[in-house]
Amino acid sequence: MEISALQKERAAYQPKLPKALQGAVKIVEGAPTKSVDNQEEIQKLFPNTYGMPLVEFVPTKTKKEYAPINIGVILSGGQAPGGHNVICGLFDELKKQNSNNKLYGFLMGPGGLVDHKYIEITSEVVEKYRNTGGFDMIGSGRTKLETEDQFESGLKIINELGIKAVVIIGGDDSNTNACMLAEYYAAKNTGVSVIGCPKTIDGDLKNEQIETSFGFDTACKTYSELIGNIQRDANSARKYWHFIKLMGRSASHIALECALQTHANITIISEEVEAKNQTLDDIVSYIADIVAKRAADGNNFGTVLIPEGLIEFVPAIKRLIAELNDLLSTEQAQTETASLNNEDTFAWVKKNISAENLKTLEELPEAVAMQLALERDPHGNVQVSLIETEKLLSEMVGKKLATWKAESKYVGKFAAQHHFFGYEGRCAAPSNYDADYCYALGTSAAQLVANGKTGYMAIVKNTTAPAAEWIAGGVPITMMMNMERRNGEMKPVIRKALVELDGAPFKEFVAHREEWAYKTCYIYPGPIQYWGPTEVCDRETVTLALENASKK
Repeated sequence: MEISALQKERAAYQPKLPKALQGAVKIVEGAPTKSVDNQEEIQKLFPNTYGMPLVEFVPTKTKKEYAPINIGVILSGGQAPGGHNVICGLFDELKKQNSNNKLYGFLMGPGGLVDHKYIEITSEVVEKYRNTGGFDMIGSGRTKLETEDQFESGLKIINELGIKAVVIIGGDDSNTNACMLAEYYAAKNTGVSVIGCPKTIDGDLKNEQIETSFGFDTACKTYSELIGNIQRDANSARKYWHFIKLMGRSASHIALECALQTHANITIISEEVEAKNQTLDDIVSYIADIVAKRAADGNNFGTVLIPEGLIEFVPAIKRLIAELNDLLSTEQAQTETASLNNEDTFAWVKKNISAENLKTLEELPEAVAMQLALERDPHGNVQVSLIETEKLLSEMVGKKLATWKAESKYVGKFAAQHHFFGYEGRCAAPSNYDADYCYALGTSAAQLVANGKTGYMAIVKNTTAPAAEWIAGGVPITMMMNMERRNGEMKPVIRKALVELDGAPFKEFVAHREEWAYKTCYIYPGPIQYWGPTEVCDRETVTLALENASKK
């Protein structure tokens, strides 16, 4: 297969490791842990994997002999830059521990485990994918591991291959499934351990132990390059407002980071919208006011950054969606709408929801209202990526500006362009940060397995320091869990991390957003740099730098 010149150079890059993982490793255990909330419920559901201690790897001079072991690995959920390097780090550490160790990759996500579809990952396979983006080494999927039949089917192929551990690389839902699988295998004394790795470009899998999920750094740098390019064009043509929707269904981390990197004129933060109990009209009025004031200065152009999941954070719409989720998950709904088309399903919904939420539904543009009533994703969520929020807002802004012009409150010209940056970042070649971070995560996962751990997520901390000073270890997945309502039922899930409105990154944004709104203060980050000055090539995200600086 032909590869680019960049790929050839990039394949030779050797990811950096924390000092603790460079040689012989000793494990240090901390105090017992508890879940972030709903402790009694979580402990009852996970009696065999609850309360385990945090662990940290430290260097030792004592070399350990390792018996041969077979491990399985799964890529789960949406793609994120660096996933291949997790597998590479896992593979290299396994072979370092014992050359007879084997690594099996289950194909197309968790479904590969259930359906017994796999390959052996050899050195020949690994060498093709070092420091590359994508999940195409073994593919990914969104099959949820949550039933006994699935667990037993997986156990059958695990036993056939002599696998003693399964590493699941995924986001919060995937790692919740990893926790359930670990508990099931522990309860049955199967001798099979399950380890997770934190993945999601959305950045919402983070907490005191997980500084960031892998892929976030690369995705934000990729999107920021594109936003910078658009801003350069806007500042050149001076006639378009660019409405840019960014990935981030459950949190606004990407939008906030891109704002900090590019100084876009307007950035909507979903968490702030919810906290201030804002309506859709409040958001539209805020944007329109800035457009009008820039126009008064002769600037009929600008950029607006919009989180993908914004519509779910508008309180009135959030209440509507919550009722719709419960309603559509009922047996009655599934039976009565099974043969209906979208229009008839929408009519059925309107007849069966509360008067308050019906009013909210009818106030929305028909296309958006109907989308809310369509089929959910596998996790029971509204498929917000299908709702063209960027077009919705620009149309509403345009109408409000037309009204203001008729009232002599607006004198400019308004023309909009629309963009959705999603897939552009999911499979980008990983930045140096993600290449190093993911390789260290894979190495940590191998060490967790070697030390007999199960129900843990591999972690790497202190990542704003040089890589040698990073801290590697593991956190019990149950520590990050709480109970949430999903598909009309309370279920154990990893708590999503939202943008903290009292956190350093958001405060930095607030301190500058008025200046960025009315002046043209654009920054043009350019493409991801792999080689060159350290301040260009090895810079962490602005978010992470601000967060860690605020802790000192």
